[in-house]
Amino acid sequence: MTDILPKVPVLIVDDDPSMRAALRQWIRLAGFETQEVAAPDQAMARLTRDFAGCVVSDVMLDGEDGLSLLRRIGELDAGLPVVLITGHGDVPMAVEAMRSGAYDFIEKPFDPEHIAEVVRRACEKRALVMENRALKMQLTDSAGLESRLIGASPAMQALRRQVLHFANTDAAVLIIGETGTGKEVIAQALHDFSPRKDGPFVAINAAALPEAMVEAELFGHEAGAFTGADRRRTGRIEAADGGVLLLDEIVSMPTSLQPKLLRVLQEKKVDRIGGARPVDVDIRLISAANIEPGEAVRSGRLREDLLFRLNTIELRVPPLRERGSDALLLFDTFVNRFAVRYSLDAPAASARDEAFLQTYAWPGNVRELRNAAERFVLNAPVSPQPLEALVTGRQDPGPSPVDGGLKDLMDAYERNLIEGALRRHGGRVLDVMRELNLPRRTLNEKMARLGLSRDRSGLSDTGEG
Repeated sequence: MTDILPKVPVLIVDDDPSMRAALRQWIRLAGFETQEVAAPDQAMARLTRDFAGCVVSDVMLDGEDGLSLLRRIGELDAGLPVVLITGHGDVPMAVEAMRSGAYDFIEKPFDPEHIAEVVRRACEKRALVMENRALKMQLTDSAGLESRLIGASPAMQALRRQVLHFANTDAAVLIIGETGTGKEVIAQALHDFSPRKDGPFVAINAAALPEAMVEAELFGHEAGAFTGADRRRTGRIEAADGGVLLLDEIVSMPTSLQPKLLRVLQEKKVDRIGGARPVDVDIRLISAANIEPGEAVRSGRLREDLLFRLNTIELRVPPLRERGSDALLLFDTFVNRFAVRYSLDAPAASARDEAFLQTYAWPGNVRELRNAAERFVLNAPVSPQPLEALVTGRQDPGPSPVDGGLKDLMDAYERNLIEGALRRHGGRVLDVMRELNLPRRTLNEKMARLGLSRDRSGLSDTGEG
């Protein structure tokens, strides 16, 4: 019994020092930590909804009885167990306390083993309450994150788990992914599901600012620091104090400023241009890159010591072409959202559209798909077109199988699958064979039957390997 719940706190409330000492000894021998106070106000100052153990309180306290304390604890957290200690004459009061929500009561004089057992059961109940709350919070957060990071593919499920886990830390995060994969959405989620959610979220794209403006934008400046600086300006780093700063396209930051950013991360202080002394800042840094950071280091665009500070945690966002049927789910979600935004009916995707969704390479990733869904919704009432035509601009994507049978639908899907692979690999047949796991003869036969060729796909004859 002594090692069942080690280090779980038990708050002892008693105005008798000798009784507190006795309870301390017995409860610690049972394997718990103790905190001790003499008055209810002192007890309430120690308690929060995150308190992991239970309260053991005398019924008769100086200036306030245990029933009053019980009610105050119940208002704070009805799931926090309170064990009351009573003298013989206090039993009616203890019975009333039980009706009011007390976990149990122990009558004086009591057996140390008995109080240890009651405390153990009370703390076990508290552990279940805390576990259930954590699970409910996790489910709520997970559901909220699923509406932002949409996808059922294993890669996206793993990414959501990582985001929820790392959101609770303050470690620097580097998000790596192609343009349009949703890196800023992930950064925003890391902020919104973190303890910093009530603080600011400040984003800056290092590639979108002229090099001459980056330093003043990031670090701020004092009045008169340079020509045109007629007043003091707070930089984006300082504006993110207490929250999260996202530096997008981090590899585009001028190399001359990277040591200054490194000092901010190391010292938690920012030097305004022209400032007399550094300003304390409390930020969590999230950065994003659309190229491999190691490649940026080798090419001299990113300092290696800065990279070590940036990538305490690396999150890799898969491109849409590697996410299986997520394109269908994303497209359906975006179509419904845009239909609501523009007060239009949501058009249905044809089998041909669905085949295209899953086989097109989507070089612009989720951003390109979102734009395609918006155009699909807006065009549907006046000039409905196959999705392939809207995305690629090809006005004759081939006959539609919508009115055909199963064979027509299967041929359309197969055609889009092979054509998409040809497009992805620039017409290199060997690469297409490997991706689709098809022998050369089978691939040639299917291409001939479906009317596919490099010329028809808009591909030059680039050879087979």
